[in-house]
Amino acid sequence: MKKICVADIKDRDLVQGVFLVKEKILAMAKNGKPYLTLKLMDKTGEVDAKVWDNADEIGALFDRNDFLKICAKASVYLGKMQLIVSDLKKVPEEEVELSEFLPETERDIQVMVGELQALIASMKDPHLQLLLRRFFDDPELMACYRVAPAAKGMHHVYLGGLLEHSLAVARLVDVIVPLYAGLNRDLLVAGALLHDIGKVREMTYLRCFDYSDEGKLIGHITIGVEMLQEKIIGIPGFPLELGMLLKHMILSHHGQYEYGSPKRPKTIEATVLNYLDDLDSKINGIRTHMKKEPENPARWTSYHRLYDRYFFKENGLGVVEEELVQEYRAEPVPLVESVEEPARREKPAIQPKERERKAFTNNPFEALKGENLDLF
Repeated sequence: MKKICVADIKDRDLVQGVFLVKEKILAMAKNGKPYLTLKLMDKTGEVDAKVWDNADEIGALFDRNDFLKICAKASVYLGKMQLIVSDLKKVPEEEVELSEFLPETERDIQVMVGELQALIASMKDPHLQLLLRRFFDDPELMACYRVAPAAKGMHHVYLGGLLEHSLAVARLVDVIVPLYAGLNRDLLVAGALLHDIGKVREMTYLRCFDYSDEGKLIGHITIGVEMLQEKIIGIPGFPLELGMLLKHMILSHHGQYEYGSPKRPKTIEATVLNYLDDLDSKINGIRTHMKKEPENPARWTSYHRLYDRYFFKENGLGVVEEELVQEYRAEPVPLVESVEEPARREKPAIQPKERERKAFTNNPFEALKGENLDLF
């Protein structure tokens, strides 16, 4: 047998290695015999596993979030890799390096923290700058913010994902602001950095990524508004309306009620934040899905359940020399002061399928087609 990581497992491999138990379910076969269904993970991915024999006795030896050294045979079942475990042993926590079992950002966290501080220093609004310093000069909060994942399953699902995602949205803000006159850049940057701040308490990430009791009962949007109010109260003379606008951005950044927003975006800045957040989330989610199949030579990905589609992996850049690609990327984007509103286009004859819209589109004006409009 060979010691192996999840990403390297192939059909018919005899696998020996240490893995983190992400899920553990004791089930009953049709013949009345109990068996264990496990989801094992390391930083390279996840794999399903089965224990068919002595499931009751073996299941009592470990719990979810424990580390197991296993011996197993790999096989493909219904198109998905699966391990049939023949032997396992619980491994003490002090014998493992946690960083080997949890996925983490490919970016340098210290570099990202430097980018965060530079963004705060670039702000011209003294109240918003002081507010952000109250958040990000807090060592206890930063210890969580710099390593927390941005989500459990949709996007940036790795240590450092929250910081990476928030900075990406802030960079998009600085691309968008010069294109549309009158946008409040500092308010948008503050919204980008704080819109998911509640996730430092919504999620647990010292082992398998999951939701805390507070996260399940309250959620990161409400937690974030509570955290924001606590900081504002401690800043004498903080403008009430500015605080209200920032709270609205946090409350509405998911865009629609069905996506978990208590309010829909009702300011320009809140609308921009909603779309930029959604853009970065989806790009990361799609790219992560594509990276899960490095050995798959097909031009299409496997089915993405949450996005309800397959994705085409080719974008045409393969025919271009890498030097030319780098040169093209280095070209600065020309900026303009404003963009004229495009002429109203005719409605296309063929409308998107309802299933397609529900799965992927995030249109804050879609609800206008219905009744009971929340206009105020």
